[in-house]
This record gives sequence, C-alpha cells and structure tokens, in this order.
Amino acid sequence: MATINDNYLKLKAGYLFPEIARRVNTFAEANPEAQIIKLGIGDVTEPLPEACLQAMTKAVAEMGDRSTFKGYGPEQGYAWLREKIATQDFQARGCDIDASEIFISDGSKCDTGNILDIFGNNNTIAVTDPVYPVYVDTNVMAGNTGDVNEKGEYEGLVYLPITADNNFTAEIPTQKVDLIYLCFPNNPTGATATKEYLQTWVNYAKANDAIILFDAAYEAYITDASLPHSIYEIEGARECAIEFRSFSKNAGFTGTRCALTVIPKTLKGKAADGSDVELWKLWNRRHCTKFNGVSYIVQRGAEAVYSEEGKAQVRALIEFYLENAKIICSQLQAAGLTIYGGVNAPYVWVQTPTGLSSWDFFDNLLQNCNVVGTPGSGFGAAGEGYFRISAFNSRENVNEAMKRITEKFKI
Repeated sequence: MATINDNYLKLKAGYLFPEIARRVNTFAEANPEAQIIKLGIGDVTEPLPEACLQAMTKAVAEMGDRSTFKGYGPEQGYAWLREKIATQDFQARGCDIDASEIFISDGSKCDTGNILDIFGNNNTIAVTDPVYPVYVDTNVMAGNTGDVNEKGEYEGLVYLPITADNNFTAEIPTQKVDLIYLCFPNNPTGATATKEYLQTWVNYAKANDAIILFDAAYEAYITDASLPHSIYEIEGARECAIEFRSFSKNAGFTGTRCALTVIPKTLKGKAADGSDVELWKLWNRRHCTKFNGVSYIVQRGAEAVYSEEGKAQVRALIEFYLENAKIICSQLQAAGLTIYGGVNAPYVWVQTPTGLSSWDFFDNLLQNCNVVGTPGSGFGAAGEGYFRISAFNSRENVNEAMKRITEKFKI
C-alpha cells in the first residue's frame, strides 16, 4: 500500500474557514429564514473593473482566430505585463526591481506556500501570532515543524506575538531565525508598518543571513503617503527579501486568479556545502517545472489594471471597500466595541467583550445578528480575544450588518 505524507496528520482538525462554514451551515439549516451576512473571508464582491473586462473579452476573441491565437505562454509571465508591473508598481516608488525578477502566478496564497520548495527543512522559521494560517499550515505540510501543543502552536516555529501592546507589530526576535513571514497591511489585524520599522527587520535579516517573506497583498489599501507599499522601498531589502503581491484584492481577481512574486537576482541562500546559491535560479526552475503559467486572457486583464482607465477604476474599488471599513469601524465603536485596523487596510480587528472567547463572539453574532466574521483564535493563540471583520462586501450588506450589531448584539 502507498504510504502518505504523515506531516498532514499534524494539522489541526479543520482549516479555519471550513470550520466557519460548518458552523454557518449548521445554523442555516436550523434557521432557514435567517438572512445571513458574511463578513468573514476576504473575498471581494464588486464586479471586475470595466477596463479589465474589456481587455479579457478582446483576448477571448483573439483566442478564436488562428492569426492571434495563443498557446503556451512563458511560465514566468508575458513580458508586456511584467514590464508594466516593474515600471508602475516598483520603479515608480524608487524600487530597484527589474521585470525579469517578477514571476506571474495564479495566487499569492499559492506562492507563499510553494516558496518552501526552494528552502531546506533545517531552517528556523518565524511567524507572527496571530498569522495568516497558510504560512503555518504549509510549513507543517512540508515537514518543517513538530507536533502542535495545547496552545495550538507547532514545535519548531518561532511565534512572534502581535497585540495592542506592541501596536500589532512584532518585536525583533532575540534568537537567530532563517525565514521570517511578514504581512503588511496585516492580515488579520489591519496593522501597517512604517519604513523605520521595516528597516529594523531588513537590518536584522542581513545581520543574520535571514530571508524575509513579505506578503504585500493589501498594499493598494495604503492611503498614508508616509507608509511603504513594498519591502524594496527599504535599503538593503534586495539582499534579504522576497515579495508577494496579488490582483485579487485591488482589482477583484479572486475568481480570475493572477498574482506575482518578486525574487531579486541579488538574493542568495546557502547550499549544504556552504556555497551561495541564487534563489532566483531555484524559483525559476521550480516555476517552469511545476507551473504552466497564467492564461493569456487573464494576463491581458491584469495588464489593463495599468491603463489610465484601469487605474481609475481600481482606485474606485479600493475606495469603496475602504469606505465599508470606515462604516464598520464607526458602527462597532458605537456599539461599544474596541476596534483596531480598518485604516489603510480592509480588515477591522475587534476586541471581544470581557468574558467572551473569539468563538463565543462568533456564535453570538451568528445567532443574534445573523452576521459572520472570523474568530481571532483561528489565526493563532495570540488572536484569542479578538475577531476579524472584513470590509469586502456590498454597501447594502455592510450597512445592514452594522445595523443588526448595534441593535441586537448581546453580551
């Protein structure tokens, strides 16, 4: 009989969002008349920008004509998309990033997990707590951890607590670590990072030969001009950081699938014999071996994000969700709750009332208000006592959900 990867057996029962779905489905079956509003997962609701839609429609037509048909494209992505990303997302902000250092993919969630393919199993890995669960679970699957303890923490990982006491920005570890996951604007807390703060991490990484895995999936929500959008705005980051970005949360590509990973050619890791190896070469080989590229149609849609019409339409989408976040913050505060985030980020991090666990708060909102969010404990032990609410929904649903909470929430 074929054996299995036993590391999967270490995973805690049920990924966070399937457990949420299970509870919601159970409630819905018992209460078929309930009009449930879901502000849990970070899935967008508004239509694609018109510029993207038109570009993809044109690309579909091209696929029906022999003279313009496209078969396999370059695994790394078409040059015309990579050039626009390099020029407008990075070089325009003073980042020394070349188009050849950009890899187009079908999702930053995939890439933050797949990046482990090019790293060894003997690295010390640091994650924030709370944390986007994918960072932890993919390391468990890859065999980079031990078993989970009673607190829900995995042996072998270094957990960096982020709480209100440190403004939800982790402190530099006192021990040496090799891989560091950072996410700003942060999922789930909505916290942001200053250039000075990120510089301390870059300095640490360079001093300890560490690699920062920087998830910038929500950078488009930054409205404060003083805040960096990319780790490469920080001096020295080319020598110690990989950045992940997505078209999902800015241009609504959650169901269309397009993202990118940046690996500078100056970035190196150590082989078993102690020699330096360019990580770009390893990721390029992995990408070409395990991935056939994002479809031509989708990449044309992503390219349209950088047109003048596309930029205006994407900005309108972002402003729409940021206004949702503003409404959520205002109404939750009116309901007497303490909130964080929701500014420069699409997530609002709610402190649960005294005496309520994060899952108690989830059940309370579901049963009394028919509103769904995400329990903070699902993001890690330090997330207990908090709750995430997403601004990704229609204005009608956001207003109705907040009305229910202010009128019906019961402690």
